[in-house]
Amino acid sequence: MRDSGILHSLLGVGNMRELALHPRYGASWEGFALEQTLLAHGSRDAYFFRTQRGAELDLMLVRHGRRWGFEFKCTDAPRTTRSMHIVVEDLRLEHMWIVYPGDDAYPLTDAITALPLKEIGDIRLRPSA
Repeated sequence: MRDSGILHSLLGVGNMRELALHPRYGASWEGFALEQTLLAHGSRDAYFFRTQRGAELDLMLVRHGRRWGFEFKCTDAPRTTRSMHIVVEDLRLEHMWIVYPGDDAYPLTDAITALPLKEIGDIRLRPSA
């Protein structure tokens, strides 16, 4: 479901406290973050990726001939996973961001950065010069 407000209503969630305790909270937040990313950067050429072995990417945007990856994690301190490293290499991503509800952006590797959702509109999806 693309509208988190409708989802919360259907789940009977009436306030933030109830939402934070609900078993679907993480999935709801991740869906909301994905929608905010699409609003900020457009939904054209947007893809989900998954291999038979289980490596996956929540969102890949193709912009200016380059591939940009996004993982959405409802956690305080995102970390890289084996799957992320596989996806960066297999898809030849220009960069991957792990979008999370925190406050600070910080590099995890040369190709992967933790990014607060509030900064999603600040990133530029253009090749580095």
